[in-house]
Amino acid sequence: MARRCDICGKGPMFGHNISHAHNVTRRVFYPNLHKVKVLNPDGTVARIKVCTKCIKAGKVKKA
Repeated sequence: MARRCDICGKGPMFGHNISHAHNVTRRVFYPNLHKVKVLNPDGTVARIKVCTKCIKAGKVKKA
């Protein structure tokens, strides 16, 4: 399952965990995705993964 927003395409971002002793290890920041029932322009209903930023911005019309 791809962790990517179906509206804006936002996906995982990469960075580092840095300890107090400055030991650096890789880590991943995942987008805050929700499965939402969306009303398509042709009148059908689909369930897609949308990030919360797109939901707040009103880029999707919930069914």
